[in-house]
Amino acid sequence: MRTFSLQRRRLLAGAVGAAAMGRVPLSGAQAFPSRNMRVVIPTAQGGGAERLARVFDDFWGPLLKANFEYSFFPGAAGQVGYELYLHKREKDGHNLLFGNMGPEMIMYALRNPKYRFPQDYEYFCRLDVDDSIVFVRQDSPFKRIEDVVAEAKKRSVAVAVSRLPHPASIGMLALGKAVGAKFNLVPYGGGNPTMVAVMNGEADCGALPIAGVAAAGERMRILGIFNDEHKMAKYSNNAPAVNAVFGTKIPSLASSRSWAVHAEVIDKMPDRIALLEKTSKAVFDDPAYREAYAKTGAPVETIQYGDRALCTRYANHMVELANEYRSLLSAKRKS
Repeated sequence: MRTFSLQRRRLLAGAVGAAAMGRVPLSGAQAFPSRNMRVVIPTAQGGGAERLARVFDDFWGPLLKANFEYSFFPGAAGQVGYELYLHKREKDGHNLLFGNMGPEMIMYALRNPKYRFPQDYEYFCRLDVDDSIVFVRQDSPFKRIEDVVAEAKKRSVAVAVSRLPHPASIGMLALGKAVGAKFNLVPYGGGNPTMVAVMNGEADCGALPIAGVAAAGERMRILGIFNDEHKMAKYSNNAPAVNAVFGTKIPSLASSRSWAVHAEVIDKMPDRIALLEKTSKAVFDDPAYREAYAKTGAPVETIQYGDRALCTRYANHMVELANEYRSLLSAKRKS
């Protein structure tokens, strides 16, 4: 018995030493990731969120040594996907959510769903900053944003949006209130359907983040940008900042896509969130990622990494904006 015990202790000591050098995991310690990463996207398949996520995971997957699989749950301005992710997906780090923080935090503020931020989830890797714009089809009779506003002072102008709780929606409603124009926001459930509605004349104009519209090329014409810094001028034919045209003080309104994870993973599995954060940040250092991103037609200038702290500040700012413009957004929801 003594010989067996001594041999067993030596084997255990060897295992501990190997584990310390990272070669063999100790009993009870699980490799991570040990299976595919399962991603919930709270919008429809085929939209901008899927495009950005898949381009990103082409570079993130090899760093994590894992593949990604996606499920899409559109509905209720993103609420359906968030509730499914938070209530039905395992809290183990293998399950992630890829969301658009702007509209989805506005939805959160307006709808008061059965989950809490940041108690239940946190965003940890922002991919982009995508300014909201006003746009029309190329052959539209509206040549300038002043033309749209002038018409909206005569009649209610139909504005296609991806969803009512959205930074671009706030921009149009705030503009209408400031200049006395009537805009009727019509949600189409995603960026692509919104652009189609503008193209086929269902809507007079549209309001979306710039990346998808810029990728549509010459089929669309951008009339104004809800950002005073005007960083995307070359992608918009030098369309002006909305505030510069009308003397308004509408805040900069941008969407930002980000990866999110259950808060329990952050609280109880620090090694896993550390790996997710380290490897996702490393993607931005790869020039090939920017090249692949550019091939989608989206402006590479929209790529802007943001860590967990920055994401939290942005998310909370979106809640503040939603509360500030609650009366306008709520009125549109009731109509």
